[in-house]
Amino acid sequence: MENSITLPFWLFATLVVTAALLILDRILFPGLRWFLRRRVNRLIEEVNTRLDIEIRPFQRTRKQALVDQLVYDDKVVETMNSYAAEHNMPREVVQAKVMRYAQEIAPSFNAYVYFRFGYWIAKRLGRLLYRVRVGLTNTDQLKSIAPDSSVVLVMNHRSNMDYVLVSFLVAERTALSYAVGEWARIWPLQTLIKSMGAFFVRRDSRNALYRRVLERYVNLATRAGVVQAVFLEGGLSKDGKLRQPRQGFLDYMLRDYHVDIDRDVVLVPVGINYDRVVEDVSLVRKLDASAERRSLWFVVKTTVGFITRVLLMGRKKRWLRFGYASVNFGQPISIKQYCDEQGVDFSKIEQSERMTYVEKLSHRLMQEIEQVIPILPMALMCEIMLDNQQDWLDELVLKSQAASRIEALRNLGAPIDLSANACEGVLNGALTMLKGRGFIDTKDGLLRARPESLDLIKYYANSISHWGSAAA
Repeated sequence: MENSITLPFWLFATLVVTAALLILDRILFPGLRWFLRRRVNRLIEEVNTRLDIEIRPFQRTRKQALVDQLVYDDKVVETMNSYAAEHNMPREVVQAKVMRYAQEIAPSFNAYVYFRFGYWIAKRLGRLLYRVRVGLTNTDQLKSIAPDSSVVLVMNHRSNMDYVLVSFLVAERTALSYAVGEWARIWPLQTLIKSMGAFFVRRDSRNALYRRVLERYVNLATRAGVVQAVFLEGGLSKDGKLRQPRQGFLDYMLRDYHVDIDRDVVLVPVGINYDRVVEDVSLVRKLDASAERRSLWFVVKTTVGFITRVLLMGRKKRWLRFGYASVNFGQPISIKQYCDEQGVDFSKIEQSERMTYVEKLSHRLMQEIEQVIPILPMALMCEIMLDNQQDWLDELVLKSQAASRIEALRNLGAPIDLSANACEGVLNGALTMLKGRGFIDTKDGLLRARPESLDLIKYYANSISHWGSAAA
């Protein structure tokens, strides 16, 4: 038979596209997924051989499995039922809310993105802007932490660069999971951040249902041994001083902690400081309630301009502009030891009593963080300029006062890593930075703090104000 069938072009095109999609779905995509999964697994095996704390199975769990675990968690279901009854809502509607919260919170950790892409970006960006220094105080105690412990880095929050800086500094030891604020929930940034193991947090949410889902995720991650990084202050410092600690995350981690059967939770205080905080102007501006709100266009324009200027700077000029970024690690606090010292089992006491112990622990952690926040040249010189804000002084006098302050801080046991030989050059660099940013006026070879810049000078001086004033 020589009969032929004629098809309309649109139908033929539809059949071709459908066939192509079926081939992709049934043959190419499974093969590609197998290839990528194999590469990721090989990378994880390789990385785990050199990490002090290996990547936990919980981190390698598929996101949908984590979401299902949260949605059907006993305590979440209990809260969901109470919420539905209280608000007179169908259970299915409330469950949809829980599903949305779980999708929002649960990360989708990708070891390949973390160690191949994220680490490279963090390292390049950190070293592009700063001279990075690490002071591992109590090194022996850090090394003695049991590999199966749940390690939590508890840090002061100085800048959004904290995420970048600490991630790249500890990447040779472990993979970190951060609690990230809503500022990062923009495409494609949120996809990248989640693939690096971070989870988003609505910091000021009063929604009991949301808080329960968040609590259960933090508790599950802690029990599974995921290494986490927490900003105990809950947000960026706007005046340069440490803020009062917030107990929420600590309580989530410890409220179901069984001291006899759970793995140890080890809290490591971390102090961070910068010669220049990239957001300093916008942070200090937030202290002025009458300041006009910046438009989105202004923010975008300023950010693009800042990035362009930084990329066009030579290395020497960048370092003169941004100086040092430093991180110190303090003495670890074992929760098992803390429970023994206090004679408490968090899983067996009522909320009011539990919060008393959690609050006490949070203040102890803040004191430990205070003790390890690095003393940097910019903070020192800002302190000296602030104490002499009414006087015109010679550079030699300012540096002499700074040298005396350094000696006094050393006697107090402050974390200052500055040799006598380097002191002159470092203080010169700090003064150059102050001049370059317009923080000080110059007249006949004499210097004085510019009145319009006093708020920013105070911001930097406040980072070490817990050691007392230089004038005292």
